[in-house]
Parts: sequence; structure tokens; C-alpha cells
Amino acid sequence: MAKEKKLVEAITSMEDDFAQWYTDVVLKADLIDYTSVKGCMVIKPAGYAIWENIQSELDRRFKETGVENVYLPMFIPESLLQKEKDHVEGFAPEVAWVTQGGLEPLQERLCVRPTSETLFCDLYAREIHSHRDLPKVFNQWCSVVRWEKTTRPFLRSREFLWQEGHTAHATAQEAEERTIQMLNVYADFCEEVLAIPVIKGRKTDKEKFAGAEATYTIESLMHDGKALQSGTSHNFGDGFAKAFGIQYTDKDNTLKYVYQTSWGMTTRMIGALIMVHGDNSGLKLPPRIAPVQLMIVPIRQDAPGVLDKAAELEAALKAAGVRVKTDVSEKSPGWKFSEQEMRGIPLRAELGPKDLEKGQAVLVRRDTREKYIVPFEEIPAKAAKLLEEIQQNMYETALAHRNAHTYDVTSYEEFKTTINEKPGFIRAMWCGCQECEDKIKEDTAATARCIPFEQEQISGTCVCCGKPAKKMVYWGRAY
Repeated sequence: MAKEKKLVEAITSMEDDFAQWYTDVVLKADLIDYTSVKGCMVIKPAGYAIWENIQSELDRRFKETGVENVYLPMFIPESLLQKEKDHVEGFAPEVAWVTQGGLEPLQERLCVRPTSETLFCDLYAREIHSHRDLPKVFNQWCSVVRWEKTTRPFLRSREFLWQEGHTAHATAQEAEERTIQMLNVYADFCEEVLAIPVIKGRKTDKEKFAGAEATYTIESLMHDGKALQSGTSHNFGDGFAKAFGIQYTDKDNTLKYVYQTSWGMTTRMIGALIMVHGDNSGLKLPPRIAPVQLMIVPIRQDAPGVLDKAAELEAALKAAGVRVKTDVSEKSPGWKFSEQEMRGIPLRAELGPKDLEKGQAVLVRRDTREKYIVPFEEIPAKAAKLLEEIQQNMYETALAHRNAHTYDVTSYEEFKTTINEKPGFIRAMWCGCQECEDKIKEDTAATARCIPFEQEQISGTCVCCGKPAKKMVYWGRAY
């Protein structure tokens, strides 16, 4: 029991120090390790398996919309990066440069990609000539480098994994439709697979992507009341096309510029999973994304028949489509239980000599810790049913938390009091002026998270200046 207690005590209580709790969880759940390169992390097997499931599920959804995968270089010549002024200015503070190759200085600096708009534009300028070449709907899975000053595992690191989609279309309408389509793909994925409720909307001009005409976002709320931008989709209009000369001959034989989009989701979603669902025992993974959905824990595994029955049960569960493993390590059962909870495995099956005599096993839920005594022959069906219940319960719990921490305010004093005393989303009206947006950020450290598609009239005036309001906005402090 001493070891079991020590495992849980290794996690700081989230109520005492949420930031330290988060760091403790990513380390104790064996998701990452630190490296000799400051701000970079090793994603260990337990963490990478989650990313593989995210990647697999997103990739399937992308391809259902006609997306094709490509891979472009990680180096961008400085001259190429300079072609779109707003874009390069937006990323300049975060760019890492290569200035020497082997023993020789380079004639032109190479940027290590912080994002690949310029490379895709360079490709499309060569690939697209006729309306018959459109649309181009490409995506790449890769890593990018952004020289962040302050880093935190998964949430903000100097190198991180992501996917970036880049598309080219004949008309502005087609580009806008693709932009919204991919945002909806992200929103459905977050809610259906990650069990994370999201708010869909448009970023303000101040918060939009550098070089974009419009940026759309999904925003989620973490357990500590901070917001997390969880996926973005950008409509570039024809700005990049004009900068890079991406033109095509239309059906009427006239030369026209293409309209482009870009959209991305990153490994920060693993951080979101931790901060939305985790508790003081560690991770709590939704079954649809969990690499291991059920862990069989043999009790007194040296007793005759226990491991044989565990193997038989594992085979039956696999046949039923459950991702299952058996913990045959020599640790004590209590330690195994704590470890299973730390890693966030949705279900465990406890199986010992007495269970063999009774022809049953005990199933234990990670989310509620409820226990079920189930006959062996009924376990595959019961496990599948429980996994669906856990998935739904985790989404509903996260949604209830978000709703309970979303506040409508109508005055600036109320705004400042709420943001300081009640962490969460604030819904308030805005006049549309950046001066008010800047003032709110300066006074409260809250930013405009998004202008939601579903608008409501909370009041008739801007929460900051009192002038006539144009939009209802979600505000919050964010990661």
C-alpha cells in the first residue's frame, strides 16, 4: 500500500496548483520526457499512441472530404518567405534560421518551417495552370518549429507535430465553403472522439492568422477555466495567390487568381485531453481515443488458471473490437490499479482465483469508479456497452463544466470582477473596435476567443465603451 499511496502523492492536487498538476500528470503518466534541447520534448510511447489515434481518426475524416496527403520540405528560403509581407511579419519573432550547411555559410538563409503556406504557394504556382487543375486539396502531417519563449509540454513547445491542410479553389465561394467544412470536421472530431465540447466562430481581425482574410476557430474550456484554441481554419482569399502569382486559365479563357485556405490541428490536443478530463489521480481518456480501452489486471496471477483465463478473456475482447491488454508485470494489484488510473485507461477487469471459481470478473470504470460484477461470457458485450457510456458521460461532464463556467456580463465593472473571480468564458457584446479589444486585454489579460456563429443579443451596447454593439463575443484568458 505504501507504493500505491506514493504514486498518487506524486501528483500535485489540481486545486492547489493546476500548472504543477498538469506537469506532474504528463510526466507520471509517462507521456513525455524532457530533452537536452530547451523547449523540446520526447513524446514517449504512451503519448505518441494517443497522437497516432488522433492522426488516424482525423486523416480518415479528411480523406472523406477529398483531401490528399503530400509532404513538403522543412526548409524555406528567405526570399520565398518574404513574398507575403503580413505573413512573414506575423511569424518573424518565432522563426529559427539555418545559416550554414556543412562547413560553408549559405548564400541565402533557410527558415525551418513555422508553417508551410509559402511552400504550398510555390508548389501551386507550378502545378496550377487551368481550371481543370482545380481544386487542389492537400494536407501534410509533419513537425514545425516556432521559437517560443515560454514552453509547456504539448501546449506550447519549440517543435511540435501537426497537420496542415492547404487548398486552392477557382472561386471565393468554394474557398469559404472548404474553410467552414474543415472547421466542422475539427468540431465533430473534438466532440465525438475527444469528448471535448467546443464553441465555433470567427476570430477578430486582431486575432486572425497573419495573412488571412478570415480565421475561424473552435475554442474549448479547460478545467481551470482557461480557454484553449483547439483548431483553426483560415480563408486566405486571393492574397497569397497574388503574392506568388498563382493563376489559372478559366473556361472563358481569362486568367484568374486562385482562392486559398489553410487549416490545422496539433499535438496540443493531447494537452486539452489532460486538462479537460483529468483528475487528481491522473489522466482520464475518452474510450474512442484511448490506445488501451480496457486493462485486464490478474490478481494472484501465480495461482493456477488465472493467466490462462486472462488470455482467454483478452482474446474474446479483441474479437469484440475492444483495444485490450493484460498487465502481467510483477507489481502488486493495488499498484497496477493506481497505474491504470494514472494512465487514464477507461476500463479495467479484475480477475483472481475467487473470480475463477464464480465464473466472473469485476469491471471498474475510470470515470466514475463504479464496479460491475460480470459473468465471463457477458464481459465482451458489457465492456463495449460501458465504453460507449463512458464516452458519452465524459462529454456531458465536460459540457456541464463549460456551461457552469460561462458567464453573461453587460458592464465593464462586471466583466473585470467576473474574469478575476470566476475563471471561465465570458459572453459580452462588442462594438467591433480594436481599441476596446486592446483595452480589455490590457486591463484583464482576457482576449476575444471568437465571435460565435450562433449570435445572441445580451445587451445593446459594447461591454467596454458603451457604444452600440455589433457582435456577441466569447472572451477569456487562454493558454
